[in-house]
Amino acid sequence: MFKRNWKRLGIIAGLSLSLFAAGCSSDEDTSNGDSEGSSSVGDGQEIELAYVTWDTEIASTHVVGKVLEDLGYDVTLTALDNSIMWEAVANGEADAMVAAWLPGTHAEQFEQYGDQMVELGPNLEGAKIGLVVPSYMDVNSIADLTDEADMKITGIEPGSGVVGSAEDALEEYDNLADWEVVTSSSGAMATALGEAYDNEEEIIVTGWSPHWKFAKYDLKYLEDPNGTFGGAEKIETMAREGLEEDMPEAYQVLDNFNWTTEDIESVMLEISEGADAEEAAANWVEDNQEKVSEWTEGIE
Repeated sequence: MFKRNWKRLGIIAGLSLSLFAAGCSSDEDTSNGDSEGSSSVGDGQEIELAYVTWDTEIASTHVVGKVLEDLGYDVTLTALDNSIMWEAVANGEADAMVAAWLPGTHAEQFEQYGDQMVELGPNLEGAKIGLVVPSYMDVNSIADLTDEADMKITGIEPGSGVVGSAEDALEEYDNLADWEVVTSSSGAMATALGEAYDNEEEIIVTGWSPHWKFAKYDLKYLEDPNGTFGGAEKIETMAREGLEEDMPEAYQVLDNFNWTTEDIESVMLEISEGADAEEAAANWVEDNQEKVSEWTEGIE
């Protein structure tokens, strides 16, 4: 079982435990120990993965954590505010993250901390951020918005890249001068979207893909003629300096970790439907041993 580190969650504005349909709560923290059939490669070495509490990063971090756990590492998963996640890897407080959205979403954090850590490259390509609406809404472009959804954009955590881009859009689109971005959390945003969708009400959310909401609902991105939200992005893996020397096998797994939108969305959807994040990750790992073996090739 993973150990979860919640000691710093108090700094995350507006974070609610209800975000974690996966049941990630402090009273479930346990030492993972040696699970039946696990490898001794890690020999109980402690490794800490930081992640921002977005559905994508909950899924990817738990999958990588499960692979490392199966190799015998003592894995701790630490949920942090976006900027603190970057800082933690940069200063060596955390060992790695698989949650760097580049080049746009985390551009500010990369500029500040990128040269203090090791960039391992993309683990998922074709990611995207923007404003998302239900397909039943009769609007297709940010430039065409008037008074939909009470002139509010439902956002996620303050300080996240997609919220920053949405706030920039209010400045860059004249028709949004009187609009506002209402921040909350990723979970609260998803709940508001689901409630509005079920009632066929208007709603505009800060969205990103991959995300399970696109598998569950009929949604669309609003066109962004001003390019405020940027183009396609990659989710990259970042490691602390010295990790390769300290834990070469774990470093190899992190360096090799790469999967598809379909992979991650299958884990995300299972979590959104009530599965614990650990359970969903374990199910995916069990069902995708061929891909996992590519990440662990040569490790005995």
